[in-house]
Amino acid sequence: MPNIEGVVVKKLVTYADDRGYLRELVRDDDGMLRRFGQTTVTRTYPGVIKAFHWHRRQDDVWYVADGMARIVMHDLRPDSPTRGVTQVVYAGEDNPVTVLIPAGVAHGYQVLGNKPVLLLYHTTESYQPSAPDEERIPFDDPTIGFDWSIKNR
Repeated sequence: MPNIEGVVVKKLVTYADDRGYLRELVRDDDGMLRRFGQTTVTRTYPGVIKAFHWHRRQDDVWYVADGMARIVMHDLRPDSPTRGVTQVVYAGEDNPVTVLIPAGVAHGYQVLGNKPVLLLYHTTESYQPSAPDEERIPFDDPTIGFDWSIKNR
């Protein structure tokens, strides 16, 4: 599956010792966020699909802190060289990464396995309930055509 222009997947470094571990997620010098808006955390239960939504102005950086998720992104940007491309990233405790999702890229995720997902996301704008920068698309939208089923291999 090809990558979407502007999506960045950053493999995280973990510093571990006998006390536990430390993992840096987003730094001011890593080029992930062009500006800081807010950080949010959400917990999602096994079997749930939260998809799709997209933003006109806001970029997101996602980090799955616990559990495993299949992150699915679809490029909606009219002038993007990867318009119409879908990209999948597996993220979580078995693959510690941050994922930069640019404005105009629809995104969502599916909880994998039997453990809840704890997702932290950092955004370039603060959420405004009176004027949210969020557009919704059904998870099974035929124009995206993503198959959410789990394949036995």
